[in-house]
Amino acid sequence: MPINNSYDEQQIVEAIAKALDDFYSALITKVNALNIKAIIRRKNPYLFRAKAMNGAAQIVDAILSAFVSSSEETIFGNVFFEPIATAAAKGQKALAEGVDIMVEKGDTIYAIAVKSGTSVFNSSSKKKQEQNFAAAQKLAQQVKKRFVPIIGYSYGKKKGSDRGVPKYYAELAGQEFWSELTGDSEFYIKLIRFMDKLPEKYVEEFENSYQKASNRLVKEFIIQFCIDDGSIDWEKLVEFNSGN
Repeated sequence: MPINNSYDEQQIVEAIAKALDDFYSALITKVNALNIKAIIRRKNPYLFRAKAMNGAAQIVDAILSAFVSSSEETIFGNVFFEPIATAAAKGQKALAEGVDIMVEKGDTIYAIAVKSGTSVFNSSSKKKQEQNFAAAQKLAQQVKKRFVPIIGYSYGKKKGSDRGVPKYYAELAGQEFWSELTGDSEFYIKLIRFMDKLPEKYVEEFENSYQKASNRLVKEFIIQFCIDDGSIDWEKLVEFNSGN
């Protein structure tokens, strides 16, 4: 039996709207705060030279695009799925570490750790998650409730891994996870429909922020790492990146 057999569609839409606002606000704030020295310290100047990237704009475009790609995946995973899953499951924010949602239904407490994709764990972090579930289980035992721990992956497919290793928690991904929360096997598709035109309202603001950052970083790069004729001072760039 799924955790729920119904959900409030309006609450889902409201949760999506809030999550998108949080996502774009956080992403734009990070883009606006970028400066060339901070970002160059984390990049490989030898790779730029090996690829014959001799233009300031060319290098900035590569590093800014990579920065946004990395940042947006992290931010989206942090702010988007959990509040939507909470609304879908009619749950509440969990107080236990490593558990995002608690749903109390009759004599059962469901403890749900909401993850983004299915490749978020390594062996160490998986063990930590198991420890967190064990701690939460003790709280459930104190109130004499049955404890059902679930790791929910918000997209993708999860096939059996760790074969032969007994697990006392369920791992559900994509369609299976959202169906467990809502009782609706099509919810994972409806989630896209519920987004509707909400993302479009943020596109212009983000693009403006991105282009300003690009212009600013090119200017900073030229000042810091180009010589008077406009060519890149590769030795200065490498010294800044890797020198003592």
